[in-house]
Amino acid sequence: MNAYTPILVLGGIAAAFAVFSVVMAAIIGPKRYNRAKLDAYECGIEPTPQPAGGGRFPVKYYLTAMLFIVFDIEIVFLYPWAVSFDSLGLFGLVEMLLFVLTVFVAYAYVWRRGGLEWD
Repeated sequence: MNAYTPILVLGGIAAAFAVFSVVMAAIIGPKRYNRAKLDAYECGIEPTPQPAGGGRFPVKYYLTAMLFIVFDIEIVFLYPWAVSFDSLGLFGLVEMLLFVLTVFVAYAYVWRRGGLEWD
């Protein structure tokens, strides 16, 4: 239990800060609400039931989103590897190089196909 004490203290501080921020915003924040403030904000465009253009997004949008997720997952795997790099030795280095190479092959494929070009 002694090893988890700093983590619990940090979690408690984060929770206290979050609660403090929400309570203080409610107490100190402005109380003058009108219809314009209560409406949903859509970047200055009036919200409509049917999106403009039929609601379709270009495929490049989804491709970029998936690429972002792939690189996020790569970082999730790189952090524990970096922490235990000494104990893994040469085997861990070769495996991580193969993993990074695979991710960059996918990146190069998307780049060559024009998935990162926005018109």
